[in-house]
Amino acid sequence: MTTRTIGEVVGLWRYPVKSMQGETLASAVLGRDGVAGDRGWALRDEKAGEIRGAKKMPLLMRCSASYSSASEEGSIGPVRMTLPDGSSLDSGDPDANAVLSRLLGREVTLWPRQPADNVDHYRRGTPDNEDFEEEIRQMFSRLPGEPLPDLSVFPEELMEHTSPLGTYFDAFPLHLLTTASLAHMADLNPEAAWEPARFRPNLLIRTVGELQGLVEAGWQGARLKIGEVELDSLMPTVRCGMTTRATAGLPDDPSVLRSIVGDAGQDLGSYAGVARAGQVELGDPVELLVD
Repeated sequence: MTTRTIGEVVGLWRYPVKSMQGETLASAVLGRDGVAGDRGWALRDEKAGEIRGAKKMPLLMRCSASYSSASEEGSIGPVRMTLPDGSSLDSGDPDANAVLSRLLGREVTLWPRQPADNVDHYRRGTPDNEDFEEEIRQMFSRLPGEPLPDLSVFPEELMEHTSPLGTYFDAFPLHLLTTASLAHMADLNPEAAWEPARFRPNLLIRTVGELQGLVEAGWQGARLKIGEVELDSLMPTVRCGMTTRATAGLPDDPSVLRSIVGDAGQDLGSYAGVARAGQVELGDPVELLVD
């Protein structure tokens, strides 16, 4: 097996609270659950009876979160959250749930990641719409006439649970994004801001000059090598209305998702899993393993 250099890591993030803005890192340990500490916390909508994120509570994307102390592999420490008005809130504050509930206009509770055998914690609750197709259309912010995502490509457990058991990920532990894809979408829709913050990647890869277009689409089933780490590219990242929401100084912009649905087959980026654990740093070369 040979390798072909396709770029280098120029951005590295983890998101301590699901759907909130996260932390910029210079290096990170990648293991079975992706970046150590990623999506260590999430909010539960008590009326719906399930864990929910910004698909249903978009104001979360105007909040940010960071760990109060270093989060090591397999451990989830306390977090500090900064709310849209600039005020701060710690996960251990006795009124944390009340403050977040007032902010979001519904009763929510903040939870650290629970063990996989706590199945009820991850079970889906009451949908907002009794029509399943309409619920999916609203969840992914598809307009009438736009195609719905192919749900069969997602892990089967997501039909019954809000995330893979033992995690708060939407589907898989890692999200990869390239500068080539962002540049391609900017050419198609130059009025929109195609900034990484909209798409919440764990790794941003600056691709070599000859790679252009939606390059992640060609990685499916392939293995990437970054230093000592090896990643399996599992499936394209199906995009939803979170890409259109105000976050990190970016305004609401519905045109972002319209472009992705219409011009990129609904996908931007790639989900990945960790085949070989290790440390990744900014500047690390990214290689594609080729048979």
